[in-house]
Amino acid sequence: MVQIVKTISEVRDIVKAWKRAGHQVGLVPTMGYLHEGHQSLMTAAKSENEKVVVSVFVNPMQFGPTEDLASYPKDLDKDRQLCQQAGADLIFHPDAAEMYSADFCSFVDMTGLTEELCGRSRPIHFRGVCTVVSKLFNIVQPDKAYFGQKDAQQLAVIRRMVRDLNIDVEIIGCPIIREHDGLAKSSRNSYLNREQRQAALCLYRAIKLSQQLMQDGERDCQRISAQMTALIEQEPLAKIDYISIVDADTLSPVEGINRSVLCAIAVYIGKTRLIDNIVFDI
Repeated sequence: MVQIVKTISEVRDIVKAWKRAGHQVGLVPTMGYLHEGHQSLMTAAKSENEKVVVSVFVNPMQFGPTEDLASYPKDLDKDRQLCQQAGADLIFHPDAAEMYSADFCSFVDMTGLTEELCGRSRPIHFRGVCTVVSKLFNIVQPDKAYFGQKDAQQLAVIRRMVRDLNIDVEIIGCPIIREHDGLAKSSRNSYLNREQRQAALCLYRAIKLSQQLMQDGERDCQRISAQMTALIEQEPLAKIDYISIVDADTLSPVEGINRSVLCAIAVYIGKTRLIDNIVFDI
């Protein structure tokens, strides 16, 4: 049975013992309510490391005042089962007081990469992400850490943070895992009722449309975005947050496609905000 610990000292003691024994350690940071997407990260981690730590922590610092912190889904028993199936060795499941003392006042912030895409509508989000992920790196001291491509901006931000701050961990990006009908796996999919779940497929259809347009030779980002917008607006339950085509490395907006780009979207289905993306390489 995979072990669950709640304190930083316990994690450190366990990992130090592993490293003394010569084991390489992989880390999969999560907010819990795990699904097949998370499980694919654990499987990748287990294939490359002798020991795997999965953090399960709903990080309050990355939620805005009107966001879904209080209602974010949780199921630690199911999480434990999925971790066990994937071969994880340890679940780190701290409470907020363990991660943030009452007088906590130190943050990891970033400019540039955090100001586009999700950063426009969630201005405090990436400060919270960078702070908690840097804390997890300091606590676990992993050799490799695994993140999903579905959160493409988060992956780019963490890669830059690690580079800029000389953190000694290799960041591994893993492919998006999708439902049978194409919807990207997400813990927030559980918020959708049957009608909304069907409506949410407009995200995948828009992403596939952008891919087809680019494969067919379309290089004007405005024309691609306009067609994606028209497709999503046909769905009455959908409200677009953004549709953006940006440089895959810098996340800066581009007008024409002459290098690797990230096409990323965020759409509200009812009150649930979903994201999806695709990378197009020339």
